[in-house]
Amino acid sequence: MADRVTVIGWDGSPLTATARSALGAATLVAGAAHHLALPEVPPAAERIRLGSVALAARRIAGHRGTAVVLADGDPGFFGVVRTLRNPEFGLEVEVVPAVSPVATAFARAGMPWDDAQVVVAHRRTLRRAVNVCRAHAKVAVLTSPGAGPAELGLLLDGVHRTFVICEELGTEREQITVLTSDKAADRIWRDPNVVIVIGGPAASGDGGWIAGRDPAAGPRGWALPTEAYGHRATEYAEGETELLRAAQLARLGPRVGDLVWDIGCGSGAFATDAARSGAAVIAVDRNVEACARTDFAARRFGVQLQIVRGEAPHILEDLPEPDVVRVGGGGAAVVSAVADRRPQRIVTHAATRDAAELIGRDLTEHGYDVECALLQSVEMDTRAWTEKERSVAFLLSGVLPDRAP
Repeated sequence: MADRVTVIGWDGSPLTATARSALGAATLVAGAAHHLALPEVPPAAERIRLGSVALAARRIAGHRGTAVVLADGDPGFFGVVRTLRNPEFGLEVEVVPAVSPVATAFARAGMPWDDAQVVVAHRRTLRRAVNVCRAHAKVAVLTSPGAGPAELGLLLDGVHRTFVICEELGTEREQITVLTSDKAADRIWRDPNVVIVIGGPAASGDGGWIAGRDPAAGPRGWALPTEAYGHRATEYAEGETELLRAAQLARLGPRVGDLVWDIGCGSGAFATDAARSGAAVIAVDRNVEACARTDFAARRFGVQLQIVRGEAPHILEDLPEPDVVRVGGGGAAVVSAVADRRPQRIVTHAATRDAAELIGRDLTEHGYDVECALLQSVEMDTRAWTEKERSVAFLLSGVLPDRAP
């Protein structure tokens, strides 16, 4: 096992005295090509070109001597430290940090970043990273080959965002480019790069108390009363009662990185609540007034969502793949079309048992595990404790076993 392992962050600035001392004593140095070319690397040291960090860690664990690992930026922030500290390697690690590329990117852009989401985009996580960009007003994306600015722009089709693309930060070839997301695919970008994705007005005030998205923003609770969304009760369709919306949210469980379809968005209350959870939302309705109400509700709560006007199921063909879907209108035909797209979860409601059985059988034939509950709610006037309004609906939900949870 290596006698000592020091991880040195490098951001293009001259190495600190601590970093130079550790590097000068190293008998093994691991890093990218530009790290291994640094003049401070001892000529006699064994050199490992850093590709797989796990493979390098095994080499280091078997080395008799002093090892140094060089990494860009802060190696403890989405960096090599996590892998090197895996118990299977048995390494004792010391870290000499540098400025992270995210902090550098925002500094170059002259923007605060305590209110930003930070995501890593690989080929396997690209879709979820894009969903975060859909849902949040300020996101920093640490990219990788095959999951860079061009791919982000292509997957954000239909959603306007501004990109601040920071290439090769800390090097002589550093370049900052500002453009709209639809133009990002027209160019070839140099790795490594960081993309700041902006999609809304800048936050005002003192910056809050927690980094990223403030979980306490907006009123407390979900499936709020009608008035909270800025609508009158008469603007709500049957099947949009508070308790039914609450049950639908609970069955779908939208979360950060998800894409939610809300088909037949009506008042926009469900779509807004789903967006408040941090998920990306596409709200669909054929009615122009419903689309306007949804836009109003989203603006009232300060959430980002995409509104698509059109008739389901045909309008769904060109939408990006969903994780969870609420079908608020359209019946069995729309539910069947949604099931063809294989989202992880589907929730809908029916007014009669016959309609519920038809939808349930179709979901079962598509391979979903189906649950159905008869929900009855009675709203009481607490001044006289008399009944004000009664609603009844069959709540159906389907979970695709091979995509759970």
